[in-house]
Amino acid sequence: MGSSHNIFLGLFICIFLAQITTIFTYAKVYVVYMGGNDSDDPDEILMTNHEILVSVHSGSIEEAQASHLYSYKHGFRGFAARLTDDQALQISKMPEVVSVFESKRRSLHTTHSWDFIGLVGEETMEVPGFSTKDQVNVIIGFIDTGIWPESASFSDAGMPPVPAGWRGKCQSGEAFNITHCNRKLIGARYYLSGYEAEIQDNAEYADDPRNKRSYRSARDSNGHGTHTASTAAGRYVMDMNYKGLAQGGARGGAPMARVAVYKTCWDSGCYDADILAAFDDAVRDGVHIVSLSLGLDFPQGDYFNDAISIGSFHTVSHGITVVSSVGNQGTPGSATNLAPWIITVAATSIDREFTANVQMGNGVNVKGEGLSVLGMRAPAKIISASTAHGGYFTPYQSSYCLESSLNYTKTRGKVLLCRHAERSSESKVAKSQIVKAAGGVGMILVDEDVDVAIPFVIPAVSVGRKVGKRILSYINNTRNPTSQIHASEAVIGSQHAPRVASFSSKGPNGLNPEILKPDVAAPGLNILAAWSPAIGQKMKYNIMSGTSMACPHVTGIVALIKAVHPSWSPSAVKSAIMTTASIFDKSGKPMRVDPEGRRGNPFDFGSGFVDPTLALDPGLVYDTTPTSYKAFLCSIGYDNKLLHLITRDNSTCETQPRFSTPSNLNYPSIVVPELKSNFSVTRTLTFVGKPTKRTIYRAVVSPPHGVQVDIVPSRLVFDTYGQKMNFTATFKSSAPSKGYAFGYLQWKNGKARVTTPLVVRTAPSDVGSGT
Repeated sequence: MGSSHNIFLGLFICIFLAQITTIFTYAKVYVVYMGGNDSDDPDEILMTNHEILVSVHSGSIEEAQASHLYSYKHGFRGFAARLTDDQALQISKMPEVVSVFESKRRSLHTTHSWDFIGLVGEETMEVPGFSTKDQVNVIIGFIDTGIWPESASFSDAGMPPVPAGWRGKCQSGEAFNITHCNRKLIGARYYLSGYEAEIQDNAEYADDPRNKRSYRSARDSNGHGTHTASTAAGRYVMDMNYKGLAQGGARGGAPMARVAVYKTCWDSGCYDADILAAFDDAVRDGVHIVSLSLGLDFPQGDYFNDAISIGSFHTVSHGITVVSSVGNQGTPGSATNLAPWIITVAATSIDREFTANVQMGNGVNVKGEGLSVLGMRAPAKIISASTAHGGYFTPYQSSYCLESSLNYTKTRGKVLLCRHAERSSESKVAKSQIVKAAGGVGMILVDEDVDVAIPFVIPAVSVGRKVGKRILSYINNTRNPTSQIHASEAVIGSQHAPRVASFSSKGPNGLNPEILKPDVAAPGLNILAAWSPAIGQKMKYNIMSGTSMACPHVTGIVALIKAVHPSWSPSAVKSAIMTTASIFDKSGKPMRVDPEGRRGNPFDFGSGFVDPTLALDPGLVYDTTPTSYKAFLCSIGYDNKLLHLITRDNSTCETQPRFSTPSNLNYPSIVVPELKSNFSVTRTLTFVGKPTKRTIYRAVVSPPHGVQVDIVPSRLVFDTYGQKMNFTATFKSSAPSKGYAFGYLQWKNGKARVTTPLVVRTAPSDVGSGT
């Protein structure tokens, strides 16, 4: 009996194990997403997850526990488990579940913008042929809203001691003291005097305590400064994501560079007195780069009335490179931060989008942009917001979903089609809040800036005007129109990229058209980086768009160049970045400009989209000295008194080399704003390649339409590192043209290219026109 009992028991165990094995043979790993985390009790979330798993395993606690892999209980709710297709389908139909999807295998993903630019790796960021290990000796100063020091992006694990030349300080203040600095975050200061003076005179400028905590210290209560610093120089973070979207590893461009923050910006703005004090301290502290993603609304005034122009001039004069953003106005001639000694950056897309599908009742699927991690559980009636007008508001006014413009009875339970005025300062997030308050369950926003992913508070997307018209036609011609907005997802490679962002401010330079602005373009659309948990949902990471996000990408590249070429001047660094940039997207086609998709030109992207690998070995550079900048100021009409206002030294126009025209500044682009018959400019190139043998560069010109361009000499021969050679470019009008025309000069040596934009207008015309 005992023997037969053991045989039976063994057979039973084998059959049971075979059943369990069969279950997991057909099971796959699924992620069950249950929306945002509205519970402070992790145990309650775990219990809910367990109950769901038990229910689909026929009440078996053991099988439920065996299938469970992870519980998500911090940033959002949900879990991962081994499930059969049938079990996943059962869970997807549960009312508390937003979505269920298979966990697919993926390669290592990062924040992605640096991979897209061409720097692939984690912490070392080594570039083939170059060692960038000396980035540990490069110090970047950020003039911004401060920093969140506890972020993993600013960990100092494995970093060597602070560079010996550092003279900065870690200034104590509210919720911030010396212990918050480390070998990564080596300095922190904050500036209140200018801000306090302004709010004393203008109470409306005071930070609103109802919105968020504003720290009287270098601690960031805004998020902007933390985001920009981590984009340029953040350490590698294993699992950076936005509420589960774009999940993967992330790091800045120069993750081993040092960070020093200068908090001059508060919720109400950044003030000139404080900005200048920050520039002054940065020079004294010993930073190598200053990055500031801020500026005036256009038009910019004269250099000597502009704090950033003055502060950056002094900084560059001390050999410190300054990088800034071009602005977010998006219209021709709106570029700001126009000083030629600043690297001014435009914004582009990368090949990642945050899209959501909208399923219409007629079976048509529409793709929209947004950051809604919650989707609608079922279709709902869709109406135009104009038909839901309430109170004294007209249908036209309510179509924009303005505050108090919507009738609750008409809106409740419906999806609203709303409009956003072009270039409007109205908050798009606020529109979703207004729709939600009026009882709406979803929103489709018709907008020009459709590629900017917005974190709407309800299931919502942005669509372009053409798609918006199609949806409106469906609403008007259907008895019971419905739609269902699904949750957003990160999609890579769906469109040609980069594309110039619609909001990115554009040239021509409204102050001195002889200087091309912007200088270059870099990723600035939907960028994921570190954030300040002091805000709202206490997020550690956030997705932001703007030229503010493009600026630190170039800052990170500057840090890598300084690591490889520490003796290069700011203008040599700028030239290396500009002359190696590309005017083509990753598919080899000319870069386009959103929203209309027109072909871009140097007023959109400057010299083009940055390439950090090529920038480390440009071959030739256009080097400019502080003395040349002073000569430039004299050439645009500055007298000795005005020159003194900006330089604060004893320079006079009589002691500077004479420029017959501002176009003769040794800049990496050439602009001739009014070509009457013929015009000549001179440039000087410095050889910075490998001096192993004689190196010959030959000029190749793609002339602007209607312009003949002659380069003399057309062949440059270099024998030694640092050797300088001049050339003259002569422009002759061969045919009248309307507005600006664009071309390029390339100095070629084998595969090496040193590219210079040529921008010419043969006759005055309206700002922003081109050929």
